Amino acid sequence: MELMDPLLHNDYCPGEFLKCVQVGLLCVQEDAFDRPTMSAVNVMLKRDAVILRQPFKPAFSVGRFTHHSNGHFEDDNISVNSLTVSAVAP
Repeated sequence: MELMDPLLHNDYCPGEFLKCVQVGLLCVQEDAFDRPTMSAVNVMLKRDAVILRQPFKPAFSVGRFTHHSNGHFEDDNISVNSLTVSAVAP
């Protein structure tokens, strides 16, 4: 699964990227009590040396991937949604 925009061409810090993903997962915890406040999210993203707790299972997931011994992934029960956005210009 690709998470990075290919236009970045590896011009990003992997540690910062992983921190953003982990903070994002903390924000979608099933139990609202486990989700950070916006001020806590702000601190987590701004500070370089911050210890983040491991997220639990998110409140929702799109699907599940099974890793096979041949190195390939197989998607199970995955749903695909699409969205079209149009902007009206003068």
